[in-house]
Amino acid sequence: MTRINGSTAGVDTLRILQWPTLREHAAMESTPHSAQTRPIDEIPPDEIAALLESARALQLAAGSGAAIQPLLRGKKFGLLCGSDETTTDAAALLDRAARELGAQVARIRPRLTELSTALDVQQTAHMLGRLYDAVVCEGMAPVLVKRLSLEVGVPVYDRITSANHLITQLAAQLGPVGSIDDNRRFVLQALLVRATG
Repeated sequence: MTRINGSTAGVDTLRILQWPTLREHAAMESTPHSAQTRPIDEIPPDEIAALLESARALQLAAGSGAAIQPLLRGKKFGLLCGSDETTTDAAALLDRAARELGAQVARIRPRLTELSTALDVQQTAHMLGRLYDAVVCEGMAPVLVKRLSLEVGVPVYDRITSANHLITQLAAQLGPVGSIDDNRRFVLQALLVRATG
């Protein structure tokens, strides 16, 4: 994998804007969702604009013919799949998005359900928080995802790889430069970089 050179296709640097750090969000604890667990569709418009700018930077870098910098090198993502049917498409998109930037993805089939005890959810969440930099949930009950997100201590995303998610809407805003699948990947990559950076 090569890095983007300063002169490649007019790209001086690949700049990914960072979301505020956890310390900066400590004052937000009185809000219903912390920065790490709020749904992506609750992200304020200025942060959406920054996410799109980061995705455009990734799109431009990929379009220049050079490989994208490994911005997620050393990061680990857990993909929790509620059923075998959801694993193929979700895993393929997340795998490609994360691996292109140097991260690893582990597919996990949890034994938790919305009926799991609070202790089981808490123990599982704490383990996931120690092992992964972020957790992506696919095909799981929303109430279970919320319970996990309250305990895990790392970003938790629900169904972000699905075709009807906000990421797909944002991908359409990147323009006709690439396919919608490529643009979804760039938005997902920008989200992962910004959330774990």
